[in-house]
Amino acid sequence: MVSVLPRDKPVPYPRPLKFLQGFTDRVLGMQQMAALKVGLLGAYLGRGLMLVLAAWVIANPFLKILGAAYLIKLAFEHLSQPDQPGEEEVLEAHRTAASAFWLVVLNVELADLAFSLDNVVAAVALSNELWVVMLGVALGIITMRFAAGIFTWMIRREPILETAAYIVVFNIGVELLIAEFYHVHFEAWQKFVISAATLILCVVYAHLSFLHILGPVFRWLGQGMGNMNELIDWALYPVVAVLKILFRKGMALYHRLAPAHFHHEENVDDELDTCAEEEEEERLVVLQ
Repeated sequence: MVSVLPRDKPVPYPRPLKFLQGFTDRVLGMQQMAALKVGLLGAYLGRGLMLVLAAWVIANPFLKILGAAYLIKLAFEHLSQPDQPGEEEVLEAHRTAASAFWLVVLNVELADLAFSLDNVVAAVALSNELWVVMLGVALGIITMRFAAGIFTWMIRREPILETAAYIVVFNIGVELLIAEFYHVHFEAWQKFVISAATLILCVVYAHLSFLHILGPVFRWLGQGMGNMNELIDWALYPVVAVLKILFRKGMALYHRLAPAHFHHEENVDDELDTCAEEEEEERLVVLQ
């Protein structure tokens, strides 16, 4: 997920948190590395909370269903075949680039929680000693952190692995649903074989040109996933709209309560950001 973030740009903090920029640039690094480190911290906090609430997680199987549904939607969103973006879409993507980092971080945390649902149940079943389970989870997250760095490097070498990763996410979501509804549980080695086979087959497809005759089939599947994802977005639209309204109300309340000198600083920042956006729009128009 973090491979879409730039490796040479700082974390885009909202104005109220700009004072953190210097410190976090030194500690976290640029956006791609920062997302990995923030994801690592979030994984510790999230899985620790899941372990503390393990009994509640086990007693509420609908959480697994929600987690599986989120993973499948995440896969649909990235495996769908969007239309070629026009000028307006390019400019809009530039304007929302600052929010892309935090959206990636949020997706990483939610995906990690969805992945951990099944692991938490299995870990608690294997041991009654909480510290043993916590130690195992901690070591697993550290391993995952280094594996994520290696996988990011591999994606730069083999771009098809980014698509393969989301196919693996889709596989995991389907496995969770099958286990919950049909009580067919996959062993750890079976899950590993499925994931490894998915990655290998995608790389083979990318390098063997005669397999590209399957391209229209994959594009058709991608379009179907895009249609499903659009239906899900429409179904969730009321919830998203309510959250946006609450966010705007909260920001309006914040601006009313913030000190006057801070508003002056924000106005200066607004002018600078507007000038930068106008220059970038002019550059994009010239390039097109």
